[in-house]
Amino acid sequence: MQLFIMRHGEAQNFVEQGSRDDSQRALTTQGKLEAKMMANWLQKMKIKPKQVFVSPYIRAQQTCAIACSMMETTITTLDFITPSGDAKQVHDFIDGWCSEQQALTVQQSELKQESLLIIAHMPLVSYLVAQLTQFEHAPIFATAGIAHIDYDIDTMQGQLLSMVSPLDLC
Repeated sequence: MQLFIMRHGEAQNFVEQGSRDDSQRALTTQGKLEAKMMANWLQKMKIKPKQVFVSPYIRAQQTCAIACSMMETTITTLDFITPSGDAKQVHDFIDGWCSEQQALTVQQSELKQESLLIIAHMPLVSYLVAQLTQFEHAPIFATAGIAHIDYDIDTMQGQLLSMVSPLDLC
């Protein structure tokens, strides 16, 4: 299974937003551009996730809408993938989802070629990469950055293959 973990694009600060509700912070113009750049990169790399799991926060929802606008995929909002979400809980959820897919898939080779995209927030995305790969250090994500993990559904662990951000594409 190929896992892609994406941080949302640049979001408004609390002053720009006019409120203290973190879940309502929207993307800035820059954040929308970042999400579009990464959508183009996903398309260029022929990454077509079977499933996208996204945070309920506005900025993640907006990033998802932009990133997935050129894809045919299933998008599901998960209430527990927020900035303060628990990486182990998300890892367990991914393992459960993979097990369900394994039960539905006749050819195991098909499932190994499938991909999954998760769109969430710092620090969760960093902790999640560390959790999924047993990496000692949690990587820092640029806004709209994407980590690519080759995930072994049998051992329930993965290997971080790469990280790409909008700055890498300039």
